[in-house]
Amino acid sequence: MSSKLEEFTLTPWNGPAAPTSVRVPGSKSITNRALIIAALAQGDTLLTGALDSEDTRVMVDSLQRLGMDVVHDTAAATIKVKGCGGKIPKKEAELFVANSGTSLRFLTAMVATGQGTYKLDGTPRMRQRPVSDLLAALNGLGAEAKSDLGTGCPPVTITASCLDGGNAFVRGDVSSQFLSGLLMAVPYSRDTTTIEVQGTLVSLPYVTMTLEVMEAFGVRISNRKNRRFDIQPARYSGREYAVEPDASAASYFFALAAITGGSITVDGLGTKSIQGDVGFVDILEHMGCTVQREANRTTVTGGRLRGVDVDMNAISDTVMTLAVVALFADGMTRIRNVGHIRHKETDRIAAVANELRKLGATVDEHPDGLVIFPPATLSPARIATYDDHRMAMSFALAGVKSPDVTILDPGCVGKTYPGFWDDLAKLTPSP
Repeated sequence: MSSKLEEFTLTPWNGPAAPTSVRVPGSKSITNRALIIAALAQGDTLLTGALDSEDTRVMVDSLQRLGMDVVHDTAAATIKVKGCGGKIPKKEAELFVANSGTSLRFLTAMVATGQGTYKLDGTPRMRQRPVSDLLAALNGLGAEAKSDLGTGCPPVTITASCLDGGNAFVRGDVSSQFLSGLLMAVPYSRDTTTIEVQGTLVSLPYVTMTLEVMEAFGVRISNRKNRRFDIQPARYSGREYAVEPDASAASYFFALAAITGGSITVDGLGTKSIQGDVGFVDILEHMGCTVQREANRTTVTGGRLRGVDVDMNAISDTVMTLAVVALFADGMTRIRNVGHIRHKETDRIAAVANELRKLGATVDEHPDGLVIFPPATLSPARIATYDDHRMAMSFALAGVKSPDVTILDPGCVGKTYPGFWDDLAKLTPSP
């Protein structure tokens, strides 16, 4: 499918699809963490199974603008990184991160370990996404970090002379990416750093993922409890590192099995995964699906679905997937404790509520979530995607089961999954 296509109307089918399997692209979250760590490391790194998407391209481009030797072979799904040994080559750089939250937060923390002045900016939506808590933490560690427009959002300027270490405080209720960015950068501080998380820490599995990737490159944070992290000065070592398939992307195919009654296996993603979003299948199991878990693959088989009441704070990137599955369940579904997703690519709570209503659902919108009452029959609808890749991929599932569902701006999936429509078509039988 052309990325410039303005809209796409799906063709539904009746009955379950034949059992099949799919391997989704590499994890965006792991790829971008590994890129930051590999760039800081001593020695060379080869990332295999790396994702090729807008978010990873802007990360690669930014590292290259910082003077790093990074070679991305998109055909082979590999990225070669020659580590800078903790010394960022360029003293000045302007980085454009589009609407990639991981790139913004991780790079902001990383450049604070350097020597020079660095500016980071993005799309109009990125200029609405908060970063002030991260800037405050970096200022406390010896950097001069500011929001250029005084909004607490990009564009930001970091004037760095390496980080001193010491004590940093960061809020945990807006984005776990603030903490992850700090954790990856502060081993390159001059002295020990203590980071304390204030308030509730959202999306905890993503912080665990950060620690796992850091440890794979040789830096282990042993003292981490009660949302306090003590980090000694340390250095990463380059290595060959395999990136897992993306668990958030896999959720769309697990959901496809759920709503069609089919059986779909995602290869390369199983009980050994370091991604919290594999827990999405636990919710589907509670809704009535059968789940087979193996070390490196997971199979979901659909069944009669029932509504659930679920706290999705830990796996909030799959909220929209579940919201669409809820359209095909018996009874009400409640999604709660995800207020932080209002600060993502769009206000995801409001956007999901708007588009579900177009399809005929009754939706109660709450500050921290949604209550969804499915309709007897879905209505035809033109689904706005708000330049949000997850809106497009999630609501495509509705068009698999109901006629005349049109996805506007389908090319926005390029942010994390450029081949999504092709992979969906492979699993969708011809009518």
